[in-house]
Amino acid sequence: MDQRDEQEFAEYFEARRDAVRRTAYLLCGDWHRADDLAQTAFVALHRRWRKVRDRGALDAYVRRTVVRAMIDESRRPWRRERFVDQMPEPAPSTDGEVGDTVATRSALLGGLKRVPPRQRAVLVLRFLEGLDVAATAETLKCSEGTVKSQTARGLAALREALGDSLDDLRPAT
Repeated sequence: MDQRDEQEFAEYFEARRDAVRRTAYLLCGDWHRADDLAQTAFVALHRRWRKVRDRGALDAYVRRTVVRAMIDESRRPWRRERFVDQMPEPAPSTDGEVGDTVATRSALLGGLKRVPPRQRAVLVLRFLEGLDVAATAETLKCSEGTVKSQTARGLAALREALGDSLDDLRPAT
Protein backbone atom coordinates (compact mmCIF):
# COMPACT_ATOMS: atom_id res chain seq x y z
CA MET A 1 0.00 0.00 0.00
CA ASP A 2 1.18 3.49 -0.69
CA GLN A 3 1.34 6.27 1.88
CA ARG A 4 -2.06 7.71 0.97
CA ASP A 5 -3.78 4.33 1.36
CA GLU A 6 -2.07 3.78 4.71
CA GLN A 7 -3.22 7.20 5.89
CA GLU A 8 -6.82 6.55 4.79
CA PHE A 9 -6.85 3.20 6.54
CA ALA A 10 -5.41 4.72 9.71
CA GLU A 11 -8.10 7.41 9.71
CA TYR A 12 -10.86 4.85 9.19
CA PHE A 13 -9.43 2.61 11.91
CA GLU A 14 -9.19 5.49 14.36
CA ALA A 15 -12.75 6.60 13.65
CA ARG A 16 -14.39 3.16 13.81
CA ARG A 17 -12.26 1.14 16.26
CA ASP A 18 -14.47 1.63 19.32
CA ALA A 19 -17.72 1.07 17.45
CA VAL A 20 -16.44 -2.18 15.92
CA ARG A 21 -15.21 -3.34 19.34
CA ARG A 22 -18.63 -2.60 20.89
CA THR A 23 -20.35 -4.51 18.10
CA ALA A 24 -18.04 -7.47 18.66
CA TYR A 25 -18.75 -7.33 22.40
CA LEU A 26 -22.47 -7.40 21.76
CA LEU A 27 -21.94 -10.49 19.63
CA CYS A 28 -19.75 -12.49 22.00
CA GLY A 29 -20.29 -10.95 25.47
CA ASP A 30 -16.58 -10.87 26.37
CA TRP A 31 -14.34 -7.81 25.97
CA HIS A 32 -11.21 -9.88 25.38
CA ARG A 33 -12.82 -11.89 22.60
CA ALA A 34 -14.30 -8.65 21.27
CA ASP A 35 -10.79 -7.21 20.97
CA ASP A 36 -9.66 -10.31 19.10
CA LEU A 37 -12.64 -10.19 16.75
CA ALA A 38 -12.18 -6.49 16.03
CA GLN A 39 -8.50 -7.04 15.36
CA THR A 40 -9.30 -9.90 12.99
CA ALA A 41 -11.76 -7.70 11.10
CA PHE A 42 -9.34 -4.79 10.76
CA VAL A 43 -6.50 -7.05 9.65
CA ALA A 44 -8.75 -8.53 6.96
CA LEU A 45 -9.79 -5.03 5.87
CA HIS A 46 -6.18 -3.88 5.76
CA ARG A 47 -5.26 -6.79 3.49
CA ARG A 48 -8.03 -5.88 1.05
CA TRP A 49 -7.90 -2.09 1.41
CA ARG A 50 -6.59 -1.43 -2.10
CA LYS A 51 -9.32 -3.61 -3.65
CA VAL A 52 -12.22 -1.86 -1.91
CA ARG A 53 -14.09 0.20 -4.48
CA ASP A 54 -17.01 1.50 -2.44
CA ARG A 55 -15.57 3.22 0.64
CA GLY A 56 -19.13 3.85 1.80
CA ALA A 57 -19.57 0.10 2.37
CA LEU A 58 -16.59 -0.29 4.70
CA ASP A 59 -18.76 -0.51 7.81
CA ALA A 60 -20.80 -3.32 6.29
CA TYR A 61 -17.65 -5.20 5.29
CA VAL A 62 -16.14 -4.89 8.77
CA ARG A 63 -19.41 -5.92 10.46
CA ARG A 64 -19.69 -8.98 8.21
CA THR A 65 -16.07 -9.88 8.96
CA VAL A 66 -16.65 -9.57 12.71
CA VAL A 67 -19.72 -11.80 12.54
CA ARG A 68 -17.94 -14.42 10.43
CA ALA A 69 -14.92 -14.37 12.73
CA MET A 70 -17.19 -14.85 15.75
CA ILE A 71 -18.91 -17.80 14.11
CA ASP A 72 -15.58 -19.34 13.10
CA GLU A 73 -14.24 -18.93 16.64
CA SER A 74 -17.31 -20.61 18.11
CA ARG A 75 -16.72 -23.65 15.89
CA ARG A 76 -13.16 -24.19 17.07
CA PRO A 77 -12.64 -26.96 19.63
CA TRP A 78 -10.97 -24.77 22.26
CA ARG A 79 -14.10 -22.61 22.39
CA ARG A 80 -16.13 -25.53 23.68
CA GLU A 81 -15.31 -24.62 27.25
CA ARG A 82 -17.60 -25.33 30.13
CA PHE A 83 -17.88 -22.85 32.94
CA VAL A 84 -18.01 -24.18 36.50
CA ASP A 85 -18.83 -22.48 39.78
CA GLN A 86 -15.64 -23.62 41.48
CA MET A 87 -12.20 -24.17 40.09
CA PRO A 88 -10.63 -27.56 40.76
CA GLU A 89 -7.82 -27.55 43.27
CA PRO A 90 -4.45 -26.97 41.63
CA ALA A 91 -1.72 -29.55 41.97
CA PRO A 92 0.53 -28.79 44.93
CA SER A 93 3.59 -26.86 43.86
CA THR A 94 6.97 -28.20 44.84
CA ASP A 95 8.69 -25.01 43.79
CA GLY A 96 8.36 -22.39 46.54
CA GLU A 97 9.54 -19.58 44.28
CA VAL A 98 6.50 -19.84 42.01
CA GLY A 99 4.16 -19.58 44.99
CA ASP A 100 6.10 -16.59 46.32
CA THR A 101 5.94 -14.91 42.92
CA VAL A 102 2.19 -15.44 42.68
CA ALA A 103 1.69 -14.15 46.23
CA THR A 104 3.80 -11.09 45.49
CA ARG A 105 1.91 -10.38 42.26
CA SER A 106 -1.46 -10.87 43.95
CA ALA A 107 -0.49 -8.54 46.80
CA LEU A 108 0.78 -5.93 44.35
CA LEU A 109 -2.37 -6.08 42.22
CA GLY A 110 -4.55 -5.88 45.32
CA GLY A 111 -2.59 -2.88 46.56
CA LEU A 112 -2.73 -1.15 43.18
CA LYS A 113 -6.52 -1.46 43.14
CA ARG A 114 -6.61 0.63 46.31
CA VAL A 115 -4.45 3.43 44.86
CA PRO A 116 -6.36 6.32 43.22
CA PRO A 117 -6.66 5.91 39.42
CA ARG A 118 -4.34 8.77 38.37
CA GLN A 119 -1.62 7.66 40.78
CA ARG A 120 -2.11 4.04 39.71
CA ALA A 121 -1.65 5.05 36.07
CA VAL A 122 1.60 6.84 36.91
CA LEU A 123 2.92 3.88 38.91
CA VAL A 124 2.06 1.38 36.18
CA LEU A 125 3.60 3.50 33.42
CA ARG A 126 6.73 4.35 35.41
CA PHE A 127 7.53 1.06 37.11
CA LEU A 128 5.75 -1.70 35.23
CA GLU A 129 5.96 -0.29 31.69
CA GLY A 130 9.41 1.26 32.32
CA LEU A 131 8.65 4.74 30.99
CA ASP A 132 10.69 7.70 32.18
CA VAL A 133 9.15 10.85 33.68
CA ALA A 134 8.99 12.69 30.34
CA ALA A 135 7.35 9.80 28.47
CA THR A 136 4.86 9.28 31.30
CA ALA A 137 3.99 12.99 31.25
CA GLU A 138 3.48 12.87 27.50
CA THR A 139 1.31 9.77 27.74
CA LEU A 140 -0.89 11.24 30.48
CA LYS A 141 -0.88 14.73 28.93
CA CYS A 142 0.38 16.42 32.10
CA SER A 143 3.55 18.12 33.31
CA GLU A 144 6.65 16.30 34.52
CA GLY A 145 6.15 17.86 37.95
CA THR A 146 2.71 16.29 38.13
CA VAL A 147 4.20 12.90 37.25
CA LYS A 148 6.78 13.28 40.02
CA SER A 149 4.24 14.32 42.65
CA GLN A 150 1.77 11.62 41.60
CA THR A 151 4.59 9.05 41.73
CA ALA A 152 5.48 10.07 45.29
CA ARG A 153 1.85 10.09 46.41
CA GLY A 154 1.13 6.85 44.59
CA LEU A 155 4.05 5.05 46.19
CA ALA A 156 2.94 6.30 49.61
CA ALA A 157 -0.62 5.14 48.94
CA LEU A 158 0.65 1.76 47.70
CA ARG A 159 2.81 1.33 50.80
CA GLU A 160 -0.18 2.15 52.99
CA ALA A 161 -2.46 -0.17 51.01
CA LEU A 162 0.00 -3.03 51.25
CA GLY A 163 0.68 -2.37 54.95
CA ASP A 164 1.82 -5.49 56.76
CA SER A 165 1.90 -7.57 53.62
CA LEU A 166 5.13 -5.75 52.66
CA ASP A 167 6.86 -7.40 55.61
CA ASP A 168 5.61 -10.79 54.49
CA LEU A 169 6.96 -10.21 50.98
CA ARG A 170 10.50 -9.28 52.04
CA PRO A 171 12.97 -12.15 52.03
CA ALA A 172 14.09 -13.33 55.45
CA THR A 173 17.58 -12.18 56.39
